[in-house]
Amino acid sequence: MNVREYYTYLAAAREQLWNFLRALPEDDLNAALIDGDRFHNIKDLLLHVIDIEDHWVHVIARGDGLEASAFQHDWVRPQAEQYQLSWILDYGKAVQRRTQDFLESQPDFSASVKLVQDDPASANATLDQLLWYVMTHEVRHTAQIALLVRQLGHTPPWLDYLRFVRPQMPEIALEDDAGLEDEE
Repeated sequence: MNVREYYTYLAAAREQLWNFLRALPEDDLNAALIDGDRFHNIKDLLLHVIDIEDHWVHVIARGDGLEASAFQHDWVRPQAEQYQLSWILDYGKAVQRRTQDFLESQPDFSASVKLVQDDPASANATLDQLLWYVMTHEVRHTAQIALLVRQLGHTPPWLDYLRFVRPQMPEIALEDDAGLEDEE
């Protein structure tokens, strides 16, 4: 499996999740179900996933993220209940579009990416490693969102990889010499 294929799956699963979340009551999306410093609800996690992709893929790897655009917010403590779900999803669509365009540009996945731009001693990772980190991060938090949805009494959509990319069935070749006689 490669980055482009897996990102295609994530984009499809993301679309299913977002459509499902649009149907939930706003109170459910904002329900404080997580006791922590940064993330408390479904919208916090959703915004965090988008922020991570924007930050690592676009700010760090490409140097041109949307963080300072029309989607300004506190990415450390998002307090996403102050934003409409549509605003969060618009940000997500913009980041996804940019990532898809980037992946279609045939980037060099072996290219070295400095992880902390203003630190000369910063560690590096390959672009491939960085993209796999971002995608794995999304899968983990999507599972958390699905759990929160269940805690609210709803059944989340089925987002498993095999739902979107069906396994290939082996072709069974019927040969003339397989012991079958032609009837004439």
